[in-house]
Amino acid sequence: MIQTNPLEILAKLIEMPSVTPDQAGTVDYIENIITHLGGIVERIDSGNTANLLATIGTGEETLAFAGHVDVVPSGNHDKWLNQNPFKLHQHGDNLVGRGVVDMKGAIAAFLSALISFTNNTPMDKYKIMLIITSDEEGPATDGTIKVVEKLQREGRHLDYCIIGEPTSSSIFGDTIKVGRRGSLTGELTVFGKQGHIAYPDLCINPIHKALPALSELSQLVWDNGNEHFPSTSLQFANLNSGLGVTNVIPGQLITNFNFRYNTIHNAEDLILKTETILKKHQLDYSITWKHSAKPFLTKVAGLVEVCKDAIEEICNITPDLKTDGGTSDGRFLIDVSNELVELGLLNTTAHQINETTTISDLTQLTEVYNRILCKIFNG
Repeated sequence: MIQTNPLEILAKLIEMPSVTPDQAGTVDYIENIITHLGGIVERIDSGNTANLLATIGTGEETLAFAGHVDVVPSGNHDKWLNQNPFKLHQHGDNLVGRGVVDMKGAIAAFLSALISFTNNTPMDKYKIMLIITSDEEGPATDGTIKVVEKLQREGRHLDYCIIGEPTSSSIFGDTIKVGRRGSLTGELTVFGKQGHIAYPDLCINPIHKALPALSELSQLVWDNGNEHFPSTSLQFANLNSGLGVTNVIPGQLITNFNFRYNTIHNAEDLILKTETILKKHQLDYSITWKHSAKPFLTKVAGLVEVCKDAIEEICNITPDLKTDGGTSDGRFLIDVSNELVELGLLNTTAHQINETTTISDLTQLTEVYNRILCKIFNG
């Protein structure tokens, strides 16, 4: 016997302390549900990460739901309402627990919708896949990307993909993510010559040398955005130099910075432009780059319209189509998906102590997912 109510499924998932990358039984639990429904389950575990690829139905078109069971650490348990973030706490309409928003709530909602839909629809009318990982909150090197690589090797493609990330900002259903910005991080070391601060003529101060270049980079307008994306942003995150004393000119300066960039650019463009500015200022430097995500934008076509219609019918609001926020596993799944959206619960308490959703939002998300399945496969 399996749970069918989204609240019951969510309670089971919350009880499993799946701090990244430990699946803590969550993937096994989901696998049992899919097996009970007659689905085919493939495990693509990698390192300490559990990855599930499940297929139900034999229809021609494929819709995938992608999600992650891993959560961030819970912090001080004493600050949680029930002193136990891994037990679902119900207070009126509120549901509190680590992962209720990001993103066990969406997984519970989709599983409940899936059970209802498959119980009432012939298997030859649909093909539904689940892609579940326990490595999204961590480095994401052993998670969804491993499933995508398998799909690519085998020539398998998704017509539609829904990621259950928490996308709503003020009320449930107000936002659908149709893309994400790229992320490029740099670590710059500017070299000088250490010496006594009273004799600057015998030294090279890397702080003084670096500041004009850093100022130019921080004030540069990289672009003005486009129809779907805001302008590219460069932000400095750390700047370190000196020995902790006031009488020594340091020998080097190290700074970390990050680009969140749109589809106007690629990583190579930004790297070239940055290093051109550094060289213009005649810096003695070294730099390392980490490109963790390219920007993507889905086709604003059938799936987007179906999701909008489902939200309008269930929630009586028209969602905005946005591309803001951090990175997600959409950066991997877009390579095997014709159309991809992210649609989930409110994101306002994600990663916080007392992470909270509501029974009404969870119920509505379940109804929206069910309506999407019906529209895609039943017309």
